[in-house]
Amino acid sequence: MTDINIIKLTAAETAAKIASGELTAVEVTEAHLARIAAVDEKVNAFLHVDREGALAQARAVDAKRANGEKLGPLAGVPVALKDIFTTEGVPTTVGSKILEGWIPPYDATVTKRLKAADVVILGKTNMDEFAMGSSTENSAYGPTGNPWDLTRIPGGSGGGSAAALAAFEAPLAIGTDTGGSIRQPAAVTGTVGVKPTYGGVSRYGMVAFSSSLDQGGPCARTVLDAALLHEAIAGHDPLDSTSIDAPVPPVVEAARNGSVAGLRVGVVKQFRGEGYQAGVLQRFDESVELLKGLGAEIVELDCPSFDLALSAYYLIAPSECSSNLARFDAMRYGLRVGDDGTKSAEDVTALSREAGFGDEVKRRIILGTYALSSGYYDAYYGSAQKVRTLITRDFEKAFEGGGGVDVIVSPTTPTTAFPIGERADDPMAMYLADLCTIPTNLAGNSAMSLPCGLAPEDGLPVGLQIIAPAMKDDRLYKVGAAVEAAFVEKWGHPLLEEAPSL
Repeated sequence: MTDINIIKLTAAETAAKIASGELTAVEVTEAHLARIAAVDEKVNAFLHVDREGALAQARAVDAKRANGEKLGPLAGVPVALKDIFTTEGVPTTVGSKILEGWIPPYDATVTKRLKAADVVILGKTNMDEFAMGSSTENSAYGPTGNPWDLTRIPGGSGGGSAAALAAFEAPLAIGTDTGGSIRQPAAVTGTVGVKPTYGGVSRYGMVAFSSSLDQGGPCARTVLDAALLHEAIAGHDPLDSTSIDAPVPPVVEAARNGSVAGLRVGVVKQFRGEGYQAGVLQRFDESVELLKGLGAEIVELDCPSFDLALSAYYLIAPSECSSNLARFDAMRYGLRVGDDGTKSAEDVTALSREAGFGDEVKRRIILGTYALSSGYYDAYYGSAQKVRTLITRDFEKAFEGGGGVDVIVSPTTPTTAFPIGERADDPMAMYLADLCTIPTNLAGNSAMSLPCGLAPEDGLPVGLQIIAPAMKDDRLYKVGAAVEAAFVEKWGHPLLEEAPSL
């Protein structure tokens, strides 16, 4: 097979061809490394490409197959890893100058599980610094371009992982989702992204932004590929105190048996209105009609607390970021500025943070420190946590109470990908990109974004969000697979058939 044919395969197809001997893991890895070399100078999806490490992993997979050893479902398939997960012997920067050049001495649990599954890690992807952003413009190493239009953002904070998929630099990727940072990039790049139930995937070795919200998860170009990656990285981890000690939901089985027949699907009235692009709402309404045609019952839902989610999130997340980032003090690891023997430890810390942190990180640290300060804690952080409880109750009511729905659907983002730089000086406009995704993080539920066509006014991808109750992640894949199959049958796969070549 030619390199271009190899990189267009799904992860499931690639794994099958490696297992049968039709392709070797080395051939697959070399094809993707060649693609990265050819296009990533324009896309800037990767911060570090581990060529030698990837080829060594691929050779190990080929040796296992030659020896007749049983290969896992994704053995030999390449993955792009968001640069927020520690990787032993490979740089981890979190998109920040403050960790430039840091080589972790250990692997994150997600990294370990990828290696145990014989998935080939190509390298580390670009991201908004410390996962703070919705556009990957806040990276200290430059913005990532959206492969659909390189002048537009690929979403954030995990824009590098999503762009790597859309540019066919990798068939699989790993992201993290604090307020939508897996789903929003998936929506604007025409890919699939899943935020598992909070605690469903270990956070050990994932550099913390907001500990009660952060969640790692799978990114892919198809629902089945996402399910296979989800199964590989999920499960209880005693090294993570927030990890759920329960079996992983049967996500792969659900993805292979997609159906919405007889399901009750909720549509929340708060997830539309002013600020939503006409083409996004058009594609969403078509998706709802598609679900009806597939046998789902549509239920209108009123979740009034969702209108407060954005405000609550931007108090809780910065407060936890203020606490988590206090560890970057230039004393133990990372950037150190001004240590010339004449300055105090406090001065060195201050100078290092000034040089190492970007504007958005500083903005959120200041906001969070203020919200946690004496005299303001109850008024701001405490009130935001009360709103969080109300949002959780609205979800519980929708899923278990009078609503009684199986899943909720909405647009993933209010608009398609906006031009790089358009919202750089307007933090509030930037924050509105996460309007539909934030409630799920506050409640800890699971959610998915998958493509639902292109907006007619600009020809850019639109995402459909599916939300399920906690530990019911398999519902995402059951519904997502059914919707994906119906879309492909009716309109074709937008990424595989309509995405422009780089």
